[in-house]
Amino acid sequence: MNYRLGCLHHRLFGAVLVLAGALAGAFGLQAQDLTALARLTGGGVVLRDTGQGLNLTIEMTQPLPWRIFTLEDPKRVVVDFAELEWSGFNVGAVGDTSTWVTTAQAGLFRPGWSRLVLELGAPLVVFEAGMAVQADGAAIVSVLFGKTDDVDFAAKAGAPENALFTYFQQGEQTFPAHERQTGDRPLRVVLDPGHGGIDPGAEREGAVESDLMLQFARELKELLRRSGRFEVELTRETDVFVPLETRVTIARRAAADVFISLHADVLVHGNASGASVYTLSKEASDIASQKLAERHDRADLLAGVDLTRQGDGVALVLMDLARLETAPRSERLADALVEGIYSATGTTRKNARLSAGFSVLKAPDIPSVLIELGYLSSSLDRANLQSQEWRLSAAEGIRDALLYWAIEDAAEAAQLRQ
Repeated sequence: MNYRLGCLHHRLFGAVLVLAGALAGAFGLQAQDLTALARLTGGGVVLRDTGQGLNLTIEMTQPLPWRIFTLEDPKRVVVDFAELEWSGFNVGAVGDTSTWVTTAQAGLFRPGWSRLVLELGAPLVVFEAGMAVQADGAAIVSVLFGKTDDVDFAAKAGAPENALFTYFQQGEQTFPAHERQTGDRPLRVVLDPGHGGIDPGAEREGAVESDLMLQFARELKELLRRSGRFEVELTRETDVFVPLETRVTIARRAAADVFISLHADVLVHGNASGASVYTLSKEASDIASQKLAERHDRADLLAGVDLTRQGDGVALVLMDLARLETAPRSERLADALVEGIYSATGTTRKNARLSAGFSVLKAPDIPSVLIELGYLSSSLDRANLQSQEWRLSAAEGIRDALLYWAIEDAAEAAQLRQ
């Protein structure tokens, strides 16, 4: 198999395999929507017995998040997908092609998720699994099962409790509202290391954006925590894929005061270098509101406000009102970060304050910015990002900027209460 965008070939000896098989694209700009409906294509679902087990392949029109695990009583293989249309799925044809599978069923599992269930006549264990992304954008999931015994099957069976999949659960309770920070408690910061897992982001001469941003996020988290002035959470702690809107959901669950997404892109044209800070543009805000109201779980749109029974009009009005407050706060945060990074490193772009429609900046109720720490297409920026000394200086600049912003933001909050 030709695995692209990172190593998708996992040899498994553990209990459960969880794979996020969707490509988010660079910062979500013109990226294929993760919730867009995928369909079976080509051979669809194919089971083929091997000498020692079973091979399962599923061909679909596009990559999307998925997971696979086994269950007992009866013995089953379960494969979950985010919005995969099962039209054309021939249950009889699938079941008749394998001596290992007694029945096969597929359909809607919960809103936004579909499920394939294969009931087994004998215990199998997952040996290899992966998703191959084709040149035309289609995807093929391939899973190799091998023989095992009842004891081993039972030990490895069970749905993952804390897997990435749980971030997609629908119908969650509305997140509790939290008061705007006033300086009398630690600032709650959610750091978002861009990309991860199947989506490694930019790559140049051995430098990988997802790895560098995770390393920097961990170092920045530790620096902020040591100051005693911050509570910090990461949207990902390891090299896993987290969908763009899920990153915002994590921030809302954490009752974040600030959301900072970290990236290091590659420029196809030009030779820019240095850090820059983005906020969401006005035009993108309008589009974001519309898309969120149309297809994002309304329980997750605004912390403390239950929009599940409201129409799009009400949701849009409340989100616009929230942005009236958060947009200028995000702008001031971005300005402070540019100044902080420049003061600490002297390596910002000449035009370091920018705006764009990045998906991770679309939360209407959390001051949010995206920091481009540099460009992997620049040899200077690559050297900086790979330098522990430079990263420490950049982290100190971000820390100082956050402290400065928090003081000003708290003062404004106090004035508004009067």
